[in-house]
Amino acid sequence: MTSTLANTPEPSRLFEPARVGGLLLPNRLVMAPMTRTRAAADGVPQPIMATYYAQRASAGLIIAEAATPNAVGRTYPNIPAIHEDAHVAGWRGVTDAVRAAGGRMFLQLQHGGRVGHPDTSGLTPLAPSPIALPDTIFTSRGHQPAVVPREMTAAEIDSTVNDFAAAARKAIDAGFDGVEVHSANGYLLHQFLARATNRRTDAYGGSVEGRIRFTVDVVRAVADAVGPDRVGLRVSPGVTVNGIEEGDTDRIYPELVGALADSGLAYLHVVFAEPDQPLFRVIREAWPSTLIANPKLPWPGPMPADGGRREGERLLEAGADLISLGRAFLANPDLVERLSVGAPLNPLRDKHLMYTGGEEGYLDYPVLAVADDAA
Repeated sequence: MTSTLANTPEPSRLFEPARVGGLLLPNRLVMAPMTRTRAAADGVPQPIMATYYAQRASAGLIIAEAATPNAVGRTYPNIPAIHEDAHVAGWRGVTDAVRAAGGRMFLQLQHGGRVGHPDTSGLTPLAPSPIALPDTIFTSRGHQPAVVPREMTAAEIDSTVNDFAAAARKAIDAGFDGVEVHSANGYLLHQFLARATNRRTDAYGGSVEGRIRFTVDVVRAVADAVGPDRVGLRVSPGVTVNGIEEGDTDRIYPELVGALADSGLAYLHVVFAEPDQPLFRVIREAWPSTLIANPKLPWPGPMPADGGRREGERLLEAGADLISLGRAFLANPDLVERLSVGAPLNPLRDKHLMYTGGEEGYLDYPVLAVADDAA
């Protein structure tokens, strides 16, 4: 175990209480959702996941890793799901453990769209348009060429919206405090937003108004299902992961934020945010409730020595309310304490351990030594 440093850092707003929807958070540090592929083959969360999340319950809020709202939305092997009763029971073990440790938890809902493969789901992926992922995709048989997805029909769009709403209800049944709709990082909702992956000519394509419609419909359906104060939305303006090319980023996000500004959502979560970026300032001015900002940190490359604290504080100064961190929470179960007392952070070990299964690189990061009162 690691001892704390003698020089405690200056007070920071990161450690002040905050509110998200109906939740009072003890601090402003959010554990970002990170896929870890520790679920069973059928998407049922396993006991190892309960231990992992409970270890990190001191976060102001945990946003649990992406769970799929239906079978065709599955992206990779051993990711969790939330569309069957067995998934609810598995997640209940996780939320019970986190709550017993004093934590609060949302579940991210993610449909992969074209980021999927028949080897994983047994189904041909669905997407706004029949445009394949430009990269290979990891499956149970290793990396395989991506397949051309099938363009969603109007009926399939409607049923997918309903699947998100049903998944949100199941998440609440599983003990989550709320859900985050994933419209970022190149997955289905982001594919609808982006001009290069959405070539539709119906009401869900063409203009910016058409391309944001699917995300708006999903968010509103989820909010109707569980209450808007239990719903967040994640976006990643300008991010090109998974072959995404938005084409008109500076138009998409003001339109999307404007369309949902009156919806009463718990929060908006902006990925790879930069405090000096004009679009970030536009979004902050337009969004009326809590804004979670995820700092843009070097990747690939080593995690910053402070885990992103300095960039997080800059984002708070620029108007963010909460700061989400990923790798720092992955490697430091007690990240909040380490940052508050100025202790060194555990370095992130081999990044491939993120996805290999088992306890190594998952449950075995050390926590700070507890001072012996008798010493």
